[in-house]
Amino acid sequence: MNFPSIGFIGIGLMGEAMTLRLRDLGYPVFVWNREPERLASVETAGAIALASPAEVARQSDVVLMCVLDDGAVDFCTRGPQGIVQAGGGEGKLVVDFSTIAPATTRTLAEHARRLAGMGWVDAPVSGGPQAARDGQLTIMAGASPEDFEQARPVLQALGSQVTLMGPVGAGQTAKIINQAIVGAGFALMSEAVLLAEASGIDAARLPDCLKGGFADSVLLQKLYPRILERRFDPPIGYARQLAKDMSAVQAHAREAGCDLPMVEEAARLFSRYVEAGGALADSASLIHLYEMGRAGAKGEDA
Repeated sequence: MNFPSIGFIGIGLMGEAMTLRLRDLGYPVFVWNREPERLASVETAGAIALASPAEVARQSDVVLMCVLDDGAVDFCTRGPQGIVQAGGGEGKLVVDFSTIAPATTRTLAEHARRLAGMGWVDAPVSGGPQAARDGQLTIMAGASPEDFEQARPVLQALGSQVTLMGPVGAGQTAKIINQAIVGAGFALMSEAVLLAEASGIDAARLPDCLKGGFADSVLLQKLYPRILERRFDPPIGYARQLAKDMSAVQAHAREAGCDLPMVEEAARLFSRYVEAGGALADSASLIHLYEMGRAGAKGEDA
């Protein structure tokens, strides 16, 4: 089978897992990361490291990105060594797995198409590194139908649930809603654990007890046990990233004229946790913020 050559820009927790998945399937992959030390694991798997996003784009039919934020996607797209500087982009495709603002996505997609003739698919993901490694990601896409069809084989290599939500920017809008649910859900699962422990029941039995009822969810079945066991290493997602995403949810809600008090509170909690030193901790370890507050309150009472 003839695989298109793949470029992957951004070898963090998710980028590493997706690159290893693509190498397992036989795709040739060229990679770049701002911190070159992150490349060792994917180079061992046969990925070829290059000097810049532009170099990656020159060597690739499809350029995948998974970087931190709007500024990072902008830098990798139209910076001095960005992908639009590569030349010969006509017919090539950019698939951005990062989570950024829909407006930023639309601006950068238009820039890539106008200056380099490159198509663009915004394709933020949900599921975490293990789902990426297993090809089980949930992928929400925004693109023209033609660009989506071109991207489909690579998207389906990485995701078991791949949905075109509309034109460029629609995938990011769906991800904003996803993150609103996730951010509020992480806080709620922490509170459920604390309440179960404080009430004296067998807290470990709660997911089975509630299975099939209205309270059941992936969060209850998969996240609640990790929080209960305080099983946070290695992280499957950094608190700073979810804090950033919750800020984006807030901004989008304001633009849409929506008042979302639950989202506002969850965003405040994650911001406090990052400020308290939890930036590079697992997002699920938010329960530590509650425990810090409880320990502080006990100290004041003493």
